[in-house]
Amino acid sequence: MRAAIYVRVSTQGQVETQTIKQQIVRLKEHIQAQGWLLDPAHIYRDDGHSGASLARPGLDGLRDRAAFCEFDVVVLTDPDRLARNYVHLVLVLDELEQRGVRIEFLDRPMSDDPHDKLLLQIRGAVAEYERTLIADRMRRGRLMKYKTGQLIPWTKIPYGYRLDPAGSRKPEHVYLDEAEAAIIVEMFNGYLEAGVTIYQVAKRLIDKGLPTPEGKKRWSTSTVRRILKNTAYIGTTYANRTQTVPPKMRRSALQDPGARGETQVLRPEKEWIPISVPAIVDQELFDRVQQKLSTNRQASPRNNTAHQYLLRGLVSCGLCRLSAHGRTVHAKYHYYVCQGHSKALQFAPEERCTARFIPVKPLDELVWKDLYAVLTHPDMIKYALERAHGRHWIPQELQARIERLSKAERQITRQQKRLLDAYLQEIIEIKEFERKRIELEKKQEVLKTEKIQLEAASLEQIEMSTIAKSIEAFCYKIQPVLEDATFAQKRQLVELLIDRVVVFDEQVEIRYVVPTKPDGPHIPFCQLYAAYRRDVR
Repeated sequence: MRAAIYVRVSTQGQVETQTIKQQIVRLKEHIQAQGWLLDPAHIYRDDGHSGASLARPGLDGLRDRAAFCEFDVVVLTDPDRLARNYVHLVLVLDELEQRGVRIEFLDRPMSDDPHDKLLLQIRGAVAEYERTLIADRMRRGRLMKYKTGQLIPWTKIPYGYRLDPAGSRKPEHVYLDEAEAAIIVEMFNGYLEAGVTIYQVAKRLIDKGLPTPEGKKRWSTSTVRRILKNTAYIGTTYANRTQTVPPKMRRSALQDPGARGETQVLRPEKEWIPISVPAIVDQELFDRVQQKLSTNRQASPRNNTAHQYLLRGLVSCGLCRLSAHGRTVHAKYHYYVCQGHSKALQFAPEERCTARFIPVKPLDELVWKDLYAVLTHPDMIKYALERAHGRHWIPQELQARIERLSKAERQITRQQKRLLDAYLQEIIEIKEFERKRIELEKKQEVLKTEKIQLEAASLEQIEMSTIAKSIEAFCYKIQPVLEDATFAQKRQLVELLIDRVVVFDEQVEIRYVVPTKPDGPHIPFCQLYAAYRRDVR
């Protein structure tokens, strides 16, 4: 009789302790005692694969070859090795039996008796219960360690951090990679520069030849965005922040509807467990980046670029509080339309918003007229100047960033010395030495360039401070520019200085990023022109 062997262990630790080889030895001895034939090609194994899933290379190979009748019996140590899910166990057993292949368990011999088959099914159900119970206990144990600060919830160490290889996954064993931390700081500050997008940040990293966190050459915008949104860089990471749920839609229209997979969603914030780690950027810098990320998403050019809407992505309906997007009717009538009105099924399922269409021209002219007054106001221009040039930091902060880069350069110098020592002592080979040397030289070159740019920015900041002292002179200088400003220049100023324009039918509230009055930044402005009432359709 031709025999086949299937063995499995679920953890890498079991693989390393030779558990899977012990199973093979026992099964070979049993086959030899029975006088069966065993082809080495019919030993199927899954190292480090869970029995909760059928997607296992060894099991797939076993099932494929069984379809060609290449063996008559499959020998295993225990039903748990085949599957820990009751439904999966019954499915595989039924499939093999239909192929004329007999299953034999070394530790729990079974026969064709109906009682034995019932017992096997009961054991499968018990195994599934045990697996669920173990998983729940492990989950609760991890949560307890998270709450007491004994464990980091990282399956993958974020860029800029290192974990002491001699220690465990405890927060106190986390330390910074100074070179990567300096790059993180420059990514945050670089993104805040006027007109810089996530794509441009990623392109800068590629042009500098820096490898990604995965060691690849090309940075993606999703990787950069994930770094910019990671709260670990301000000193706090969170456990129990997400949970796995079935997705509500398919990733692709060509995908099999049954292949839904899983997706991650946020848990309620009160369930998050904060864990302290070393910080790389300060809270103010992080908050400003989050604000720009949010603003850029609302005002994304892909939302509407066919026509010139000065307030694109900035108008909100005062009735339902939803955004209003630009719309052109019959190629000549331009409006801002509340999404609660135009997309009622998506945004307001209970009732459609009754807000009227807002004519673009009167509203744009009204807001620009008021913004013009703000920009020429002597008391407000200093703050507006700082915001317009993206220089919200102070010289002391620039010096701190320069010092961080210098510290990172010194660390790389020490790493180069240790690398050379390791090569001279024949601890590493020449190929590994060259690869590491080139990588360190690239980092050193990038840090040096960043330091030069920061020193230049520091000098520029001093010049900007000097200009800002002469408020009245700046007012006289900017007035001619404002008179003849192009649409692109107006749009840039609107994006920088206006947070939101809220329309309540005939009343408009302009919410500035800068205060327009001593008593606060959110001052209701005025009524719309009378033309607004005539043009509404």
